[in-house]
Amino acid sequence: MSSFIKIYNKNPNSKEIDKAVKVLKNGGLVIYPTDTVYGLGCDITNTKALERIAKIKGIKLVKANFSFICYDLSNLSAYVKQIDTPTYKILKRALPGPYTFILNGNNNLPKVFKKKKTVGIRVPDNNIIREIVRELGNPIVSTSIHDEDDVIEYTTDPELIYEKWKGLVDLVIDGGYGDNLASTVIDLSQDEIQIIREGKGDVDII
Repeated sequence: MSSFIKIYNKNPNSKEIDKAVKVLKNGGLVIYPTDTVYGLGCDITNTKALERIAKIKGIKLVKANFSFICYDLSNLSAYVKQIDTPTYKILKRALPGPYTFILNGNNNLPKVFKKKKTVGIRVPDNNIIREIVRELGNPIVSTSIHDEDDVIEYTTDPELIYEKWKGLVDLVIDGGYGDNLASTVIDLSQDEIQIIREGKGDVDII
C-alpha cells in the first residue's frame, strides 16, 4: 500500500520532501506534480525501479522513452554531450518551464540507456519535484500519468490518481490539481530544430 502526502508548491515542507527522497533512494516509485501533468518517476541510478516503471507501462526498458527531470541546467552535463551556445540560450530561456528537450546523450547514461543516442530533459517550473531532485542529488526518470478514458487523456485530481495507482507505486504526492496538457517536446539533437509535440509550452520561445 502506498503513502499519500500533501506538499504545497509555494513553500514545500522539507520533512515531506525528505520522505519522498527516502522512498526514491530505497528504490521506490513516486507520483508527483509538475508544471504540466502528474508524473511517475524513480531514481535514475536504480535499475530495479526503472524495470518496475517499464513493466507498469507495458514496455521493454531498453525501448522506453522516459525523460529525465533535472533541478536545473547544471545537471545536464552529467548525461548529455556538450551543448553549443545557441542551444544553451534556448534552454536558458525556456527552463524551468513546460518543455521536454531532446538532446544528445553521452557515455554517462545509466547502463540500461547506453544504446540510446538521445535523452529527453525536463526542468519543470514546480518547486515540489525540483526540491525532491535537488535533495536526491541526481535526476529522476519520469513518464506521464495517462488516463484510460478516451476523452480525458490525463488525470488531474491527485486523490483519483492515488485511488488508481496506490497498488502500483510507493508514494503519491498531492501537489494540487494537475494540468491536462503535457509538455511541449522539442528536438535539439540535430542541426535543425524540430517540434515533436505541441503542448503547454509556447513554441515561439525557440
